[in-house]
Amino acid sequence: MSMTNINQVGTVFVPVSDQDRSLRFYVDELGFDKRGDWPYGGSHRWVEVAPPGSAIAIALVPPTEGEATAGDQALCAFSSTDIEADHDALRSRGVDVDAIIGRAGTSRPGLASIDVTVEDPIPPQFFFRDPDGNRFLIVQAG
Repeated sequence: MSMTNINQVGTVFVPVSDQDRSLRFYVDELGFDKRGDWPYGGSHRWVEVAPPGSAIAIALVPPTEGEATAGDQALCAFSSTDIEADHDALRSRGVDVDAIIGRAGTSRPGLASIDVTVEDPIPPQFFFRDPDGNRFLIVQAG
């Protein structure tokens, strides 16, 4: 018996300082689809993007009152079918990516804190940062 009626992850909220700049980054640099961009709740704006074909979207939201837009925690992980090509493509577009892809024999910063080191990360993976410094992990799919 299920404890709740929750059946999927809907949307991941990412705090951004400039929704227009972030929308351009996610669409133009990462190749995401714009899923929504409309006013809501009076003076607010809802902006939603997602990788093509993804069931889960990212909402680019202004930070809540008094909170910063980014920290050292990874908010979300993406899977890739070709991590080498994605690392090269993002780097060539000027996206802030880790210098190397973490894999056996290397290390990468932790998910919750960059002060932690993960040795021999498997499968291959690397972080990138959006214009606000939000960190995301890209992992080679199975």
